Amino acid sequence: MRIGTGWDIHRLVENRPLMIGGVHIPHHLGESGHSDGDVLIHAIVDAILGAAALGDIGTHFPPSDQRWKDVSSMELLRLVMDKISDWEVVNIDTTVILEKPKLGPFIKSIRDSIAETMLIPVDRISVKAKTAENLLDDVGSGKAIIAQASVLLKAIPTESEEYLDEWV
Repeated sequence: MRIGTGWDIHRLVENRPLMIGGVHIPHHLGESGHSDGDVLIHAIVDAILGAAALGDIGTHFPPSDQRWKDVSSMELLRLVMDKISDWEVVNIDTTVILEKPKLGPFIKSIRDSIAETMLIPVDRISVKAKTAENLLDDVGSGKAIIAQASVLLKAIPTESEEYLDEWV
């Protein structure tokens, strides 16, 4: 088993959608970023890549590469899941830190969206929403958003390993 952590922050700007976990959240500000800026998915991608010792999101999807300009972060997550086909996602625990809007009404949709993209049961995904209680500079003043993620991966046994397990 391996554990990975991820963290991301983006400024909130006008004329961009607010995407969190693949779900469009109605708000007058959205994330600034090379892709769609979905900080939650970026944190999850970093956690997965870290657990698998495969680097980070910038290594695989650099902002200098125009292929990733305005791409859905869910597509990046799908590509990362393909890279870890020898691993099973045991669980994901995440936290989004954002002053406004309140995310409570969207948590179920966010969890469902992530589960569908990752092809894992929704009960393996935790999404929590917190505020910075008007602290933490730009996050507390509503000018930025942060996401944190922890992921536990379990190696998928090969056929020979499964055979050995029967004898142990």
